[in-house]
Amino acid sequence: MRSNRSMPASTVIPVLGYDNVPEAAAWLVRVFGLRERLRIADHRIQMQFGNADLVISDAGSPAPKPRPSFSVMLRVDDVDAHYARVTAAGADVAGPPETFPYGERQYSVRDPGGHRWTFSQTVDDVDPVSWGGEPVG
Repeated sequence: MRSNRSMPASTVIPVLGYDNVPEAAAWLVRVFGLRERLRIADHRIQMQFGNADLVISDAGSPAPKPRPSFSVMLRVDDVDAHYARVTAAGADVAGPPETFPYGERQYSVRDPGGHRWTFSQTVDDVDPVSWGGEPVG
C-alpha cells in the first residue's frame, strides 16, 4: 500500500463526529492521552493512540441525535492507571476496571460527544474455548 503523509497509516480509521472538534480534541488529549496527528482547519483532526489512528470530525450543525451506537476499544498497558487518570479528569465512567474470564481487564467511559470508549489491558492468555468462544479458521 502506498503511503501518504496526509493520511494515517492504519487500515481501519474510525471517524467520530463532535459538535466542537477543537474542544473534543483537547479533551481526548487531556483525558485519554491521545495525540493529535494532523489538523484540517477547525472541522477535522487526525488523532493517534499507540499504533492506532482515528479521525474526529464536525458532526454537522446540529449534530444528529441520537449519537451512533458504536464504540471504540483501545488497548493500554495499565488499565488501572489509565482509569485513575480518566476519573481524576472527571469523565463519565461506567464503573471501575473489571477482569473478565477472557483475560482482559476493562472499563468504559463516555466522552463529551456521547461516544463510548472501552480501555482494555491483557492480563492473561486464555483459550477462548474455556469461556465459550469458538475459534474460526
